[in-house]
Amino acid sequence: MKKSSSKRITAVLTAVILLVLCALPLTANAAGSVRITELIPGGMAFGVKFFTEGVIVLGTTGVETASGLCSPAKDAGLNSGDIIIRAGGKEFETASELTLIISGCAGRSVVLDLIRDEREISLEVTPVRELESGEYRIGVLVRDSTAGIGTVTFIDPETLDFGGLGHGIYDSETALLLPLKSGTIVDVDISSVEKSRKNSPGELHGEFSDAAEGELWANTDQGVFGRYFKMPYDVGKALPVSSRAELTAGKAKMLTTLNDGEVKAYDIEIERVYSASGSTKNFLLRVTDKTLIEKAGGIVQGMSGSPIIKDGKLIGAVTHVLVNDPIHGYGICIENMLDSAFDTECA
Repeated sequence: MKKSSSKRITAVLTAVILLVLCALPLTANAAGSVRITELIPGGMAFGVKFFTEGVIVLGTTGVETASGLCSPAKDAGLNSGDIIIRAGGKEFETASELTLIISGCAGRSVVLDLIRDEREISLEVTPVRELESGEYRIGVLVRDSTAGIGTVTFIDPETLDFGGLGHGIYDSETALLLPLKSGTIVDVDISSVEKSRKNSPGELHGEFSDAAEGELWANTDQGVFGRYFKMPYDVGKALPVSSRAELTAGKAKMLTTLNDGEVKAYDIEIERVYSASGSTKNFLLRVTDKTLIEKAGGIVQGMSGSPIIKDGKLIGAVTHVLVNDPIHGYGICIENMLDSAFDTECA
């Protein structure tokens, strides 16, 4: 990877990523759960470029006008967490496009169509002229994209469908699961590891490649889903997939990538198994590998999605670090990730 053609990214995903497995050879067991025979464990870091469906409202603000401070967005009833999908009947893809629609209204009222609490509603707002710029504004803070680093959990050897992160990507301001409009994954070169310490989780830092390696299809509570354009270089062999019923405490391996650029296996201990329901915290794990503790302090942000191997089977992935004790973290059952993928329809 040429660093001159890359962008430096701080690897903090407020959530995490799994890719929709629409073409996987799926079957169901007696309980109706999705079962896949074998998958290739991941462990490689990947960069995510994520664009939302519409824009997320982070909050409202005042607009300085000739007659004083106004807040049209607040007066109209816009709330943090609302998702604006149309303005004046026009669809848009970025915050900049929304700004152009608002400014082009020349002070006339505009109807905003938005999603609130999973329902579509409409609000009318009247832009005001900003004193300094002369442009018409409504005083709203929005976000339309995010980027970060995560870890691939698995790849289907037949379809190149993959999953990662083991949890969803959420907006850091509103704690909202971000609605995916489009997204791509890219190779990432991990340049450094900020070690985790008590009450201060570390993180992976790296550089994104400019070339897309695959696309994202969905963002769910159990991760993000997508498909590689071609098989990544030097992946391992496919392993059997474990069922929820097979999940037990004991020694296991965690596959992840540090700044040496190689996927390596590190020793962990599964200390406690919780409910195997659809949550992302199905078991408690402890890092026992001295090398991983020395280099990373345990689990750091960016390792979400690191696959876990036990008794020769892929059993799940790392999802969260315990902030007050970073050698401990939570994991999700692989079957829960696959169920989430199976429930998500491809467009």
